[in-house]
Amino acid sequence: MIYVHHLEKSRSNRIVWLLEESGAEYQVVFYQRDPKTSGAPDTLKKVYPLGVSPVITDGEVTVAESGAIIEYILDHYDPEQRFRPVSGQALLDYRYWMHFAEGSLMPLLVMQLILSKSRKRVPFFIRPVIGKFIDALCQNFILPRLKPQLQLIDDFLARNHWFAGEQMSGADFQMFLALQLAEIQTDISAFSHIQRYMQEVKALPGYQRAEKQF
Repeated sequence: MIYVHHLEKSRSNRIVWLLEESGAEYQVVFYQRDPKTSGAPDTLKKVYPLGVSPVITDGEVTVAESGAIIEYILDHYDPEQRFRPVSGQALLDYRYWMHFAEGSLMPLLVMQLILSKSRKRVPFFIRPVIGKFIDALCQNFILPRLKPQLQLIDDFLARNHWFAGEQMSGADFQMFLALQLAEIQTDISAFSHIQRYMQEVKALPGYQRAEKQF
């Protein structure tokens, strides 16, 4: 039995989606954030000292970090290798997008998210000044880097149905959440292939079962 330790408003849905697709037995353990600090409770820190999620436990094994969790699940619960290509271009694409999601795309999206939240939390009398600074940072730093990345993804999805090979893989579980955040924070109307991909994933029964848990 795999236990998925989910901290409120964290990114555990892709792990649960993978578990749904793999057919592995699992259970989600929910944790609430501290209302004052937004930090993790001590109960989660006992599972993983940094108090972040997703984290999984499987018997005596504890695994943190989404990419590492995905690889662990595929190592131990995907004997037919349905979700990880074994050779060729599909394997190269798998490795590339697995790292691209957290190494290139997510840092910009997280920075954008933090700036958006910061705008709302500053005192009202300095909000106009801070707002202009945040707008300038987004327009001059984040978007000029984010849009070429989205174009790269869109171009790839114009030629490929999935991120690695002819069927869903671990790279799709990794990339989808980043694209989901991009969809919320950024106008992706110019990226028709990303939109097609997102719609198809959201229609999958396994994805829908996972989402119902959150």
